[in-house]
Parts: sequence; C-alpha cells; structure tokens
Amino acid sequence: VGGYTSENTNKSGMNTKPVVGGRLGYNFTKAIGIEGLFDYVPKADSVNFYRYGGELLYHFMPDNKLVPYIAAGYAGFNTDKAGIFKKTHGAIDYGVGAKYFLNDNFALRADVRHIFYQVSGGKYNEAEYTLGAYIPFGGVKPAMKPVEPAPAPVVEVPKAVVKPAPVAPTSSLNVVPSSILKGQPATLSWSSKNASSCNIKPGIGAVATQGTMSITPADNTSYALTCVGDGGSTNSSAMIGVSMPAPPPPPVVIEAVQPKASAAAERFCSKPAVIAIAFDTNKADIKPKYDAELKSLGDFLAEFPKAKGEISGHTDNVGSKALNQKLSQRRADSVKKYMVDKFGVDASRISAKGYGLTKPVASNKTKEGKAQNRRIEANFTCEDK
Repeated sequence: VGGYTSENTNKSGMNTKPVVGGRLGYNFTKAIGIEGLFDYVPKADSVNFYRYGGELLYHFMPDNKLVPYIAAGYAGFNTDKAGIFKKTHGAIDYGVGAKYFLNDNFALRADVRHIFYQVSGGKYNEAEYTLGAYIPFGGVKPAMKPVEPAPAPVVEVPKAVVKPAPVAPTSSLNVVPSSILKGQPATLSWSSKNASSCNIKPGIGAVATQGTMSITPADNTSYALTCVGDGGSTNSSAMIGVSMPAPPPPPVVIEAVQPKASAAAERFCSKPAVIAIAFDTNKADIKPKYDAELKSLGDFLAEFPKAKGEISGHTDNVGSKALNQKLSQRRADSVKKYMVDKFGVDASRISAKGYGLTKPVASNKTKEGKAQNRRIEANFTCEDK
C-alpha cells in the first residue's frame, strides 16, 4: 500500500491518491531477481487506474538483515470510467527499495518508483511510493542426512610421537650510512632467527647470530651474511659506497706579483678562489653579512687595476639541470654587480658565468660534498700594477 502522485491531464498540478498492489517474483541468484507487478489506484479523478508488468531487481548485500536494491521495468496501464476499460498504454519505471528481515521468512519492504509515459502526444512523469510485507518461499531444500551406522568399537592405538619440522631461519643485514668518504667508519648490523651460526663476507668471518660492528672499507663493498640452522640456511646482503674526498684546487702560478703582495692578492692571484658567501634557497640577493668577504675581492681589484677575470657560479645536483644553470648565472651576475656598484670596478674587467651542476669539486652523494659544490669562484689573471 502507498501513494501515487500523478500529473493532471492538463498538467496544471499534481494529484495524489492511494495505491494498492502486489508483486510475485523469482530470484535467479541472491542478488538478481525478477518480479511481476499489479497496481490499482481507485478513483483518481473519478477514473480507476490499473498498471501490470514486470521489473528486474538487483540486491546489494543480499546476506545482510537490511538489503537495499535497485529496480527497473516496463508495464502496461489502462483506466476505466464507469466500468469501461480504455486503450492500454506502455510505461517505463525505475527506482530503489529496501527489505528489512525480521527473520528468515518475513521482511518489511519499502519502494519508490519514477514512472514516465506518453499519451496523446503528452509526456507524463509520476511517482509511486509503497510499504509492504515480503514473504520468501520455495528454494532448495536441504539434503536428508543419511542414517549413520553404529560406530565400530574403538581400538586404542598408541600415537606415534611426531617431531615438529624444523623452522627455516631468517636474517637481515644493514650498513649505516650506506655511503661514506674513504677513511670514514660505518656501522654494520645484523640479526637472525632460528639460526645457530652466522658468517659475514668479505673479510669478517664467523659472527654471533646478531650484533653490530664498526667497519672502514677502502672501496665500494658488498657484504654478504649467511646463517645456518636446523631448518636450512638464509642469506642477506648490504652494499656500502666509498668515495674519495674532493681534492683541493690546484695552485696556479701568477706572474708579475709584487714580492710583498697583500693578503687579498695572495688569495685571488690563484685559480680559482672560492668566495665564502651563501644564498637563500633559489635566491641571488647578497646579504650584508658578506660585505667583508666581498671587500677582500674589491681590495684586490683596486690593488691590481689591470687584473681581469671571471666570477663563476656553481651548484649541487639538487633540482633540474636547467634550473641550476639559471640559478648559478643569477648569482654570478649578482656578485659582479656588487663589485661594480660597491667598489666602482670597471664592468669590462669582470665577466660573470653560471656553470650550474656541470663542474662539481666533490661528490654530490654526501651532504658535505653538496655544500662544497654550491660555491662562487673568482678567477683572475694578476698583472703588474
């Protein structure tokens, strides 16, 4: 039972009347079923309305107490007035519903349907909403349980003692850090389960089934752990990379340096000389705290007015190659501009060039190496005053 809301034939408004009906269906599976339907709406605008057809249902969570589902179908309908049946028309419907099972043989059911059809060139949209009882019956009957013969006399047989099968051993091997400079130590750690003995190669030999030790390999080394137990053997490995420290810049012989050169001359009459300034991330602005560092370069250029050279910018390998190239050029340009604006150096004496990540002086695999690679260098030829 429920309600049926329909459009007036002149579509000037909605008209709601009670509806009664029934469904008879068959479930092909727990989720999929089909139902035949019959609905009767008494005296809707003094006209009795009949709808009969079928729907396909799909149930969600069919084993639950609350079972929601969706439905869609097709039906014929006609009306009578004064007991005279009129022409049958077709209507499509779709909607949702839910069944709430109070037990295996009875459930409450609620449905909502949208019904639409076309009559005499007019299109109509109507709604039906019902509550009812759902009673499942039939289905597959459980098989009869066969009559079991009387049990035979039990003869006690001594149980054999079964020794449990040995458990296969497991192991793990780690080295921290995984990359070092030559001569630095690292820590090798290992552990195992269900093992009686362990061995580490190369160069270590027999060890306890778990432990740690300090190592200082001379080169890249792959360590292998082998542990043996009653259940077999297990293997683990760990790799450590060893890199050489960055060599210092080679000395450059500078011609025409006066016997008693200043500290600035001794520093910058070499190739190259690192200027100890740092920039904020992705910035090229020079902070005031580096005035003294840049003044030493300004003093040198004032002492050697004929000296010419290059300010070069360098980065580590963090970020793309194109980004690092642009950033190193901006920083080299910033230092050149500082020398011209602050110390009045002729701009033609200084060139600025960014090399990005193309000229590292240390390994980019370590934090220390990356710090050495992020640098500004001054490379000048020292001529007589």
